[in-house]
Amino acid sequence: MNFRIGFGFDTHRLEEWKEFWLGGVLVPHTKGAVGHSDADVLIHAICDALLGAASLRDIGTRFPDTSDEFKGIDSKILLKKTCALIRENGYSIGNIDATVVLQAPKIGKYIPEMLFTLSDVMGISQGDLSIKAKTSETLGFIGREEGISAYAVALILLSEI
Repeated sequence: MNFRIGFGFDTHRLEEWKEFWLGGVLVPHTKGAVGHSDADVLIHAICDALLGAASLRDIGTRFPDTSDEFKGIDSKILLKKTCALIRENGYSIGNIDATVVLQAPKIGKYIPEMLFTLSDVMGISQGDLSIKAKTSETLGFIGREEGISAYAVALILLSEI
């Protein structure tokens, strides 16, 4: 069996009075991420990890922020399209491990809903997806609550014929 590993990263600026979408879940907060789409950094990092593992470039190439087609789009749609590309290229998803770095809000209580939502969109078991949250210990742009970042690693498998 052929295994491939991909790494994904995304970061967005936070702004007051924007909706805060993370892992496909609307999280109550006074700030939200700013971007061309709904700016869901977790989903974007996962998409990049999957696309990278399959050598299919990155989310910006597949879903450019210069396209009106993707303006304000729900990132779950981008994830669903990414998973379809992975499968069309003969791969299945093994597992994904992701980390979100943000100072506030605390998101631990939302992780079960994120796991449910994202595993459903990707068509994988919740046990094949890990989401963790960290702070930056008040350091840098994340510590000042000016931004949020996410990292993801994906293992994909070449489907046997």
